[in-house]
Amino acid sequence: MGIDVGGTFTKAVAIDIKTGQIAGKSTTPTTHRSQRGVSEGIITVLSSLLEESKIHLSEIELIAHSTTQAINALLESDTAKVGIVAMGVAPEKNEVIKRTKLSNATFNSDQTLKTEHVFLDTSRMISDAEIQKVIEDLKSRGAQVIVATEAFGVDDPSNEMFVMKNAMQNEIPSTASHEISGIYGLEIRTLTAAINASVLPKTFEVANFVEDAIREAGVTAPLMIMKGDGGVTNMDTFRTKPILTVLSGPAASVAGALLHLKITNGIFVEVGGTSTNICIIRNGKPEIRYVTIKDHPTCIRSMDVRILGVAGGSMIKIKDGRVWKVGPRSAHIAGMRYACFADPAVLKKGTLTLVRPKESDTEPYVAIQCADEAFAITNTCAANALGMIPMDDYSYADQMSAKIAMELLGKKLGISGPEVAMSIIQTASFEITKTVSKIIKEFKMDKTKTQIIGGGGGASVLVPFVAKQLVVPYQKAEHAEIISSIGVASSMIQEEIEHTIANPSPQIISEMHKKIHAIMIDRGAVPESIVISSEYVAEKSLLRVSATGNVELDSTENAKNVFTLNEAIVRASEIMKIGKDLVELGFETDHYFVFVGHVTEKKLFSKKNRHHILVLDRFGRQKLSLKSGKVFQGGKISVHEELDEFLESRGTDIAPQVYLLNNLKLVDLSSLTSSSHILNAVQQELDDSEKAAIIVETS
Repeated sequence: MGIDVGGTFTKAVAIDIKTGQIAGKSTTPTTHRSQRGVSEGIITVLSSLLEESKIHLSEIELIAHSTTQAINALLESDTAKVGIVAMGVAPEKNEVIKRTKLSNATFNSDQTLKTEHVFLDTSRMISDAEIQKVIEDLKSRGAQVIVATEAFGVDDPSNEMFVMKNAMQNEIPSTASHEISGIYGLEIRTLTAAINASVLPKTFEVANFVEDAIREAGVTAPLMIMKGDGGVTNMDTFRTKPILTVLSGPAASVAGALLHLKITNGIFVEVGGTSTNICIIRNGKPEIRYVTIKDHPTCIRSMDVRILGVAGGSMIKIKDGRVWKVGPRSAHIAGMRYACFADPAVLKKGTLTLVRPKESDTEPYVAIQCADEAFAITNTCAANALGMIPMDDYSYADQMSAKIAMELLGKKLGISGPEVAMSIIQTASFEITKTVSKIIKEFKMDKTKTQIIGGGGGASVLVPFVAKQLVVPYQKAEHAEIISSIGVASSMIQEEIEHTIANPSPQIISEMHKKIHAIMIDRGAVPESIVISSEYVAEKSLLRVSATGNVELDSTENAKNVFTLNEAIVRASEIMKIGKDLVELGFETDHYFVFVGHVTEKKLFSKKNRHHILVLDRFGRQKLSLKSGKVFQGGKISVHEELDEFLESRGTDIAPQVYLLNNLKLVDLSSLTSSSHILNAVQQELDDSEKAAIIVETS
C-alpha cells in the first residue's frame, strides 16, 4: 500500500506487487490542522481503502508513505532552536568557531535557523561532567536539540558520539555531523546537521502519531517512509534524519513514473492541488543533486525537482482590471470547494468577493460568495470552462458551473468568460512553461524527441497547454491522479553514503560496502535482495556507494516493475540511440543486465566501429554507461587472466577505467591508479565459485 500525503489531498493505493494490478484506491483531504496532524487523514484514507477494496489486514505486506512534514516545517520556520557543540584542538579554535557558528550570515542569511554555540577543546580528554555542563548551558539558552560536530569527525566520530550519549541522558534530542554525511567540509556538514536537528522534535512527534495510528488500526506490516532520492526507509530514519525526506512528496510521483510507467526519457510534470513538481528523467533515472533549502546548501543528495506554487486548485488574484497572479494559495488552504464543482443553480445567485486564505496574505484572492458557502475560482474552473478537460478525467467538472464562474469574474474585469478563462490558464502556466523551457536548454534536449509526461490530479488542467506552447509531444500518465501513491508503493529501500578520500584502496571500498550492507539490513532490507554499486568521483576525491533492496524478497518475483529482457533491450536501445537489433546481451546476473551496443560512427572518408557498454539493473535503471569498452566474463580465474592479458597488452601501467560486476555488486575500480592494484582488487572481491564480468573502458 502506498499513501501520498500531499498539500491538498492524501491518496492511497493498494497494489498487487506481482501483477502490478491496482487493487483499490481512496482519497481524502489532507488533515493539516487536525490534533494528530496528517496521521488522521492517513487512517481515514486507509480505512476507506480497506473497506472499498475488501482487503483484509492480514493481506497487507507493506505500507509506505510520503510526507511533506520536514520541508513544510523548514519552509514555514516551524523549527526548534539548535545547540551546537563544536569541537577541535585549541590552536584551531577560532577557525572551528568561524566554520560552525551558524549565526554567521554567510551560512544563515535570513536568520531563520535559530542556534546557540559552544566550543570544546578536544586536544585533551573531555569528561561526562564537562559535556553535561555544556548541554545544560545550551538548554538554559533555549536550545531544544543538540548538534555535535568536530573537524575530521567523519574519520573519528568518537567525540561526536560521546556528546550524543550525554544528550540522550539529558533527554534532549541530538544529531551528529558524521551521521549526516561522510564528506569533508566542516561548514556544510555542520549546517546540514543543524537543519536536520531543527526539525527533529516536530518530525519525531509526527512519526509517533503516524506509527501509533497505523498500529492502532490493526496493521502489523512494516511501515516505511519515502526519501527524497526515490527510495524508502524505516520510520526510525525519519525520527533521526528527517532531512532525508525533504523532497519526499515530489520524489513519490517521479518514482511512480520510473517504476510503474517505465519512462526512459522525458520531463515529468506533476500537477497537484497546491503545487506542481517538475523533474527530468534521463536514461531511466531522475537527475540527482545536492539539495538547497531556503538558500542553505546541504550535503544531502535528492532528486532534482523544481517545485512551483501553482496547480489545479490555485486561486486567482486580480489587479488593474486583469488577471494578475495565480497561486500560491489553493482552495484547500482557503477551506473552499472549487466553483466548478458547485451546483449551477446555487452559483448563479452568488456574487464575486475577495478573500484572504491566511491572515498573512497581503493581497486577496477572488471567490464567489453564495448563500451558505463561498467557492474558490481556480485553474480547474478555467480549464473546464474552456472544454480542455476530457469527460473521463479526474479534473472533469460541471461545465455549466465553470462557465458561470468565468462569466462572473469576466463581468468584473469587463471581458468575456472565455477570455478570462484563457487569461487564467496563460498566467498559471507561464512559470511551468518557463521552467520546462529552461530544463530543455540546461540539458541540451532535442524538443522533437523530448516528451512531457503529465501526472497528478490536475495534469490535464495545465500540462497539455504547456506542451502545446512549447511544441513538445505530450502524454498523460496512466493513473495520473494516484501516480505518487503508486510510486510510494512500488519503491524499494535505497541508501547512499559518501566519503571523501584521495586514494581509496580495495580494503576501504570493501569496508564501505560492508557498512552500507549493514545500514540496509538495519533499514529492513532482506539480505539476499541487497544490490550495491560504487563510483569514484575523481574531481571531488569522493567515493560514493549506493545500495537498493526489498522488504520482502518474494515480492520481486514476476513483479510488474521488474524489467523483462525484452523491455531492458528496448530501454538499452533508447539510451544508446541505436536499433534493438544492434543491442546484444553480454552478461546477466540475478540483478543486472550488461548490454553491448554495436555502434558504427561515420567519419568523412571512413567508418569506426565501437562497442557501447551499458549496465542496467533489473528495474531498468542505468548503473554504468561506457561509450567504448570491452567485457570479460567467466569465473574468478578466467576473468583475472583475461584482464591481466589486456592490461599488459596496453604497454603502460597507467590503469584504464575498470569496473567489476558480480551478482550483487557493481564496483568502480577507477580510483586505483595502477594495473597491479586493479588485479589485486579483483582477486580480493571475487569468490572462487562465482561468475563475474570485468568491464573495461577502451579509447
